Amino acid sequence: MYIILVYDIGEKRVVKMLKLCRQYLNWIQNSVFEGELTESQLRELKMKAKKIMVQEVDSLIIFTSRNERWLDKEVIGKEKNELDNFI
Repeated sequence: MYIILVYDIGEKRVVKMLKLCRQYLNWIQNSVFEGELTESQLRELKMKAKKIMVQEVDSLIIFTSRNERWLDKEVIGKEKNELDNFI
């Protein structure tokens, strides 16, 4: 499934969350990631994220779609992290 993940995490925990998300998804922009995950990978990511978060003050938002082709993506201005497909 295709995932867009956005987080708002306290300053003391933000580096841990950034490193975790980079293990699973592609970094797009400040605290925004996207990519393909299996259901088990998504469960694992959520479980690990919950261990980093203080749920009373931090937030993690995950948008899911069956496939990236079901989304239209428009970037206005400079794209922070262009995803190149290379072999």
